[in-house]
Amino acid sequence: MASQLTRMAFAAPKMARSYASASHIKAPLTLFGLDGRYATALYTAAARENQLDAIEKELKQIQTVVNKDKGVQNLLQNPTINRSHKKEGVQQLLKSGKYSKITGNFFETLAENGRLSETTKIIAAYQELMGAHRNELSVVITSAKDLDKATLNKVSDALSKSALAEGKKLIVTNKVKPAILGGLTVEFGDKTIDLSVASKVAKLNKLISGM
Repeated sequence: MASQLTRMAFAAPKMARSYASASHIKAPLTLFGLDGRYATALYTAAARENQLDAIEKELKQIQTVVNKDKGVQNLLQNPTINRSHKKEGVQQLLKSGKYSKITGNFFETLAENGRLSETTKIIAAYQELMGAHRNELSVVITSAKDLDKATLNKVSDALSKSALAEGKKLIVTNKVKPAILGGLTVEFGDKTIDLSVASKVAKLNKLISGM
């Protein structure tokens, strides 16, 4: 019976919302889009079984496999592979990894619904929900080259004093993007601070073109 309810939760956004309501479990964050709805349904099912952390760990393992294995990438993304073959492939993948029933049901349903191509987005959305569950605030600092620990700490300390970060644990990630030329871009919550040289050059070019 529990398995049937889980499958129904994943079958469609409307069912996912009904399942969340029936379980009296509210996600810590409202996510939109197809990936957000599926991730929320999975979060609800995992929370109901007290398996939030375990499912997150399994999803990370699956994402690692997806990143490394081109065959798995083709299985998920190739639209010429029919749904039944995709389901068989997913079942084999999950069987080899000995994943939980929740994860197994979820990915089988993605295959049945033709949504396996959304796997990476759904996993990212689930991780976003888990971050909110742990009261974390993701901070992505993009720079032209790797930043040293002292610089990262200074930026983190400055952001921790903002109202958006109040009472939250900052999770800082440094991404390298040579195209920004120099300076930084900082993304935290729904805010973006662009202090990059590339941005300044673009603004200068816009001013010049208007002369």
